[in-house]
Amino acid sequence: MAKGSQTQIVTKKHLARVERERRQIRLIMISSIAIIFIVIGVLSYGFIQKRLIEPQQPVARVGDDTVTTREFQTYARYNRFQLIQQYSQYVSFAQMFGGGDTNTQSYLTQYWAQVNYQLDPDTLGQTVIDELVNFSLIRQYADENGINISKERLEQVVQEFFSYYPDATPTVEPTREILPTSTLSAEQLAFFPPTATPVITETTEITPTAELTPTATLAPTATASGPTATSVPSPTPTEYTQVDFETNYNSYIDYLENNVGLDAYDLQWVFEMQLYYEEVFDLITADVAEEMDQVWARNIRVADEAAAHDVLTRLENGEDFATLALELSQDTTSAANGGDMGWFGIGIVDSEIEKVAFNLGVGQLSDPILTATGWEIIQVLGREVRQLNDSELDQARNSKFQIWLDEQRNVREVQIFDIWTDRVPTVPTLPPLTQ
Repeated sequence: MAKGSQTQIVTKKHLARVERERRQIRLIMISSIAIIFIVIGVLSYGFIQKRLIEPQQPVARVGDDTVTTREFQTYARYNRFQLIQQYSQYVSFAQMFGGGDTNTQSYLTQYWAQVNYQLDPDTLGQTVIDELVNFSLIRQYADENGINISKERLEQVVQEFFSYYPDATPTVEPTREILPTSTLSAEQLAFFPPTATPVITETTEITPTAELTPTATLAPTATASGPTATSVPSPTPTEYTQVDFETNYNSYIDYLENNVGLDAYDLQWVFEMQLYYEEVFDLITADVAEEMDQVWARNIRVADEAAAHDVLTRLENGEDFATLALELSQDTTSAANGGDMGWFGIGIVDSEIEKVAFNLGVGQLSDPILTATGWEIIQVLGREVRQLNDSELDQARNSKFQIWLDEQRNVREVQIFDIWTDRVPTVPTLPPLTQ
């Protein structure tokens, strides 16, 4: 044995300690691996839940159809984008036309607050869920009645969105022929003193829901080509080509993907919804008459029945209706015009007034009428079948279509699930208010 060498003596105690350390290391390794697998599992489940499961979960069920979370969030993002774009355009217009005055700034502040309200998750979410339920009703009706949007029609609408018309310039839709209104009879003229001029006011109109078709901001406006009738040469308009359209289209899609979270499929889906809406709307409202039996009346509104009887007595004793309306009527809209309510048909004014007005002869005064806003005395000045103006016709069509949608909601069971309240997207965001 070499000098200085030592033999290591291994005892049972030493072996036991080594074995314990080996088991502890193995246990730590197993635990660490298990924790890693658990973390990976949780992350994977969260990813799968967020990206695969949640988007397919329904936020509403309409008959046999479902409105998925993905559809809901897609349309909510698009609505946010539209509202923010509209606000930005208003700001740009104000800056272009020197909108630094107090009135303009006040208006922009009010408009900013309005847009903020519309972007509130509860407000926006409720609007989106209602519109998507309506679209589901429309789409089911379209499928049942053989209404189909072709790929070519959808492509055409996308091109028109970017003001690209490869075949020809857009055809202007023909305007409705407006028929002349009747002249006042001698009896009707007698209702007004010589110094008074009857003013027929427009009836209150219901503003229809904004359509889904967005406003393109990235596409150049197509200009007409051809020589200009002038002795001074003018530059030739730049042709808007297929390449230009594709460039604008791709730029727009890139912007949507990077800033809004939408892609080309989402944009086409929005256009498709609008096309189905238009097709079914036209079908349902095709029989809405362009003429309507209407009455022309004037009113005096007061606070209580006793005051109404007093007004009626004064009128029956020969006092002038227009003068009393200006003096006493609480209907500030009509009072300035001598109580003139204009021409109206069924569904325009208070139903209690309608019931009486359509049963009075020309020139007759009514007994006091209790309405939602007070007590009224009316006098009918005329009655005839009249052509609806464009606003009245739009109102009549929208009213019929809304009635149809309400009926469809009853025919096809509609369920809305509260999970949508936690899934309203908050992007894109409204830029801060600048003073």
